[in-house]
Amino acid sequence: MAKKTTYRFKHEMYTDLQKKIPQIYADFKKKASALNIADEEKFTMGLTGAISECHGPLREDIEEEMVKMGRKVIACTAFAHELRGIIKSYYGDDYDCCPANTCEAALWVTFDTLVTPPFSGRGENYRCRYIAPYERHLHHHGGYGRPFPPKYKDIFADRGCTSGELGFIGKRQYDTDAVYIPLEGARYDVHGIRHAVCPLLLNVDPAKSMKIIEEHALRHAEFLTGIASLGYTSPGYGYGVKDQNGTPKIQMGLAKLAKNFNIPYIIDNAWGVPFVGNDIRKNGADIMVYSMDKACGSPTSGLVIGKEEPITQIRRSMGTHGVRSGSTASYGKAAYVTMDTGKEALSGMIAALRAILNKPQLITKPVDELYKITVEELKALPLSFRNKLVISKDYNSAAVEINYEKTWDGKGLGYPIFSIEDMYSGSNILQEGMKQVGVFPTIMYDANIFLSPGLGTLDSKGQLIESRTRKIIRAMVMLIETVGEYAGIF
Repeated sequence: MAKKTTYRFKHEMYTDLQKKIPQIYADFKKKASALNIADEEKFTMGLTGAISECHGPLREDIEEEMVKMGRKVIACTAFAHELRGIIKSYYGDDYDCCPANTCEAALWVTFDTLVTPPFSGRGENYRCRYIAPYERHLHHHGGYGRPFPPKYKDIFADRGCTSGELGFIGKRQYDTDAVYIPLEGARYDVHGIRHAVCPLLLNVDPAKSMKIIEEHALRHAEFLTGIASLGYTSPGYGYGVKDQNGTPKIQMGLAKLAKNFNIPYIIDNAWGVPFVGNDIRKNGADIMVYSMDKACGSPTSGLVIGKEEPITQIRRSMGTHGVRSGSTASYGKAAYVTMDTGKEALSGMIAALRAILNKPQLITKPVDELYKITVEELKALPLSFRNKLVISKDYNSAAVEINYEKTWDGKGLGYPIFSIEDMYSGSNILQEGMKQVGVFPTIMYDANIFLSPGLGTLDSKGQLIESRTRKIIRAMVMLIETVGEYAGIF
């Protein structure tokens, strides 16, 4: 058990935590032994629906459809036709879609099609800039251009396998800059063992933020070709202020600004769910990009949903926009044919979308149950800590969010905040700690924890397995308690 320690400065706390990592893990494993996690259960379950290194098992209805379609001779255009019909049946005929083999591929083709300058033409090319609010996960939707202003040029250096030509820096597109704009009400404090800036977004003010963003847009008007942001809807991601329809106001403001400049507004809603989540018709975006395997139950794939005009250009770049036999859809060679989905992924994606459209409770019911379990299990932590938590249920991401920024609002130090750089370097004790007992962690950095069902916590029909879910949530609470003890917070 940790002895009560008082630190003067936060860097002292993080330095001491790093030294005591072996002790923290040993104490946590001792506590978690009471949960009786069997060896055969280890690394078969997790706190998220899917992570890059491990994807959740398919529901039996989706698996059966993929097997059935896999045994048929059927043209990919037939799948594309059905996919477009499903999307249009919900969003209307003014909207369309384009599948891709991953969400990152969908983002890449979207930016390269709609934001970067032309590839052909005489003379030197012109430079383009797109605006990206300084928010969490910026290396995804904000990583396709050179950072501006220059003080952000090293912002992604520690993320990924390499920061060189084949790493994050390598995905920056030709003659394109990304203008990062801090949000009003947000805090960009430095935290973590791998000491780095952590966007703390609980108190983002949409109206004041939009005023600043509009000023920057006018400053860069000559080069401006796009706006990009996340599509999440939870308070910890900065989207807690919403209109009467539940649409984040700042997303609506960004859409209006993009329309005024006649440029696309691209929303990265990777951890989102079509139909039950954030609605592109209400937020006004031109494009919404999804990772279909994170929360939708689909096999690994990405999906771009958007207004017909920009989607048509994306479909052309993918080689699926009907240049053969006068058809409305076809499969041919184009710049991004390498990002095309295969027959199996298409059939699974269609099955998942059809299921969500016809039975949205497949998504919402497990979230309701996960929220209830999470709230109950968190009661094991001290009341003084729990009173500062903001716990939200989020259907857009089929997730439960636990935000603890407010622990830093008073005097003294708050609960340890780990940076995304901690995640990449393996020094995020909350994430790495869960692995010590055989549980795949979830996103647990920037004072925000995002929990979702799917990684061994749903049965073959998509129903939440309460015993398993409660066991791993209880393990997470034990780890939070252990780290809090070593940090001198509890």
